[in-house]
Amino acid sequence: MTVTVKLDAMLEEQLRQRAAASGATTSDVIRQALLAYLNAPRDAPAPSAHALGADLFGRHRGAPELAARRKSLLADAWAAKHPARP
Repeated sequence: MTVTVKLDAMLEEQLRQRAAASGATTSDVIRQALLAYLNAPRDAPAPSAHALGADLFGRHRGAPELAARRKSLLADAWAAKHPARP
């Protein structure tokens, strides 16, 4: 089977250098690379964002009812940082 592959100049130069260094033809280098790629074990699917951050967040940590009391908590924090002037 004959296959045509378009390579940019840098990739073509790297291919030629690898072939020259190993004493093989460019076709041999491409065949070896393709075999290595096809015989490599397939990667497991990437973990989800939830799986990656599961140890960093949770439903039952922190102050209870934080969302429900957000306005009063923010007002308290503001008052503590900026006390009222007499």
